[in-house]
Amino acid sequence: MTLPVFLVAALPSGSEAVLDGPEGRHAATVRRLRAGEELVLSDGSGAQVRCEVVEALKDSLRLRVVERWVVPAPALRVVVAQALVKGDRGELAVELATEAGVDGVVPWKASRCVTKWDDGPRGAKALERWRATAREAAKQARRARVPEVADPVSTPGLVRLAQSAAVALVLHESASDSVASVELPREGDVLLVVGPEGGIAEEELKALTQAGAHVVRLGPTVLRASTAAAVALGALGVLTDRWR
Repeated sequence: MTLPVFLVAALPSGSEAVLDGPEGRHAATVRRLRAGEELVLSDGSGAQVRCEVVEALKDSLRLRVVERWVVPAPALRVVVAQALVKGDRGELAVELATEAGVDGVVPWKASRCVTKWDDGPRGAKALERWRATAREAAKQARRARVPEVADPVSTPGLVRLAQSAAVALVLHESASDSVASVELPREGDVLLVVGPEGGIAEEELKALTQAGAHVVRLGPTVLRASTAAAVALGALGVLTDRWR
């Protein structure tokens, strides 16, 4: 099995370290790591350190640094603009996309979203749940880089992202073109737009296509708003060098 990953604010600079706080408590009391076992510390930005447990304390671990390395950022990044979805399906969308390798997530306030994020504490709390979900999913998937969950955007903000991306793909059930029919770049950002349960409004679709986005579909079936991004990321992994 691959080694468990624990996220820390700063990696140890010397040959020894202490893993404490919530991560240390989880490692010592939940994972029950003991002397001689190994783990990986990650800063969530590509740098990682393999460590051996020297001593397991009540809620922390004393560690010896064994190896250091940096996982470079991918040349071709995939950023998912995920429309807000009701209930816990938003967190599910972020979780699945993170496990599938997404590099960034942008919450999209589409016009047909049932869920509304205000600019106050409730909206901030919902955004923090998405960010916490990405963090935990990245650990579970043993990822070296935690995808950034950006501040939410409205449709004009999404149009600007589409204009600046190397290529923008809008998933839509009415599309006649497939993802495989679009020429994909070897580097830069692929913006992948996933609409809400009620679908993308015609005026939104028009604005995105005028910004240069390609309207595509994944296959013959209609996917949920919470699972579409993960399926698309799998397709992009095969169609590009991202999984090689």
